[in-house]
This record gives sequence, structure tokens and C-alpha cells, in this order.
Amino acid sequence: MGRSVHPYDDTAVIDSRAPRTNQAVIGSLAMLAFVFNAQWLIALLAIQLILGLTMGRRWCLPCLLYFEVIQPRIGEGRIEDSRPPRFANQVGAVFLSVATIAFLVGADTFGWVLALIVSTLALFSAMSGICLGCEAYMAIARARGMRLDRYPV
Repeated sequence: MGRSVHPYDDTAVIDSRAPRTNQAVIGSLAMLAFVFNAQWLIALLAIQLILGLTMGRRWCLPCLLYFEVIQPRIGEGRIEDSRPPRFANQVGAVFLSVATIAFLVGADTFGWVLALIVSTLALFSAMSGICLGCEAYMAIARARGMRLDRYPV
């Protein structure tokens, strides 16, 4: 099964299944971090999101899992605009970074609330295909007068 877009070079678009894989991994690990009180794991998830956002998909471990292991076996999904899931990842990175700072200063409850918000929204999106961060991006774009096709390719 061939690819219509290169997963690492064509960054304006993304296979719609890739963000769901990322959301499933981030959401599940954040939930496990809460269950086992592993605050360090929240910090690692924040770092992972930041690396993927700043250095590209090759630095995003869930992206590598999807593009190198899963996609070759199931084929390419629907191609869509990468800006909405990128925005959702930015919001997740901020929440997990602030959660990490909260843990460092002793505000554990606040840190876990932020981490659980990320976990809940990521798992909801992974299971339902409804990404609230993506929808927020679309609403902001429309409010700013941007013409934004949901699925441009």
C-alpha cells in the first residue's frame, strides 16, 4: 500500500489516524501516571509533545509507531489539514508542562487535574474521533475570518 503524502516531509497535512494514535498513547500514559502517582511520566509526556512539535514528526514516538509500524500494515487513512491536531498537541504540551511545574512546587492536586484533563480529552478523541482541541482550532480560525477546509486534500 503506497502513501499519497510523505509522513515526515509533507507536514501541512497528516493521515487522520496518526493523531488518534498519538492521543491514545498520551491519554493512556497520562492515566497510568495518575494511577501510579508517576509525576515524572507527566514530565516525559510534556517533553515528548514539545519535541514532536518543535523538531518534527520523526521525534514524536507515537508518530513513529503509527507511520513505521501501523500505517504500513493497514494503509493510509484520510489525509487532512495538520493544523488542528498540531494546535491540540500545543494545548496538551502546555497543560502537561504546567502540571509538571505544579508538581515541582508542591501543588500536586492542581498538577493532576491538568494531567487528567489532557488524559480525558486525548482518550475521548482517540476513541470517538472527536478532537475538542481540533474543534477549538477550527472555531478560532473561523472567528478570525480564516477560510479553513476541514479536509483539504
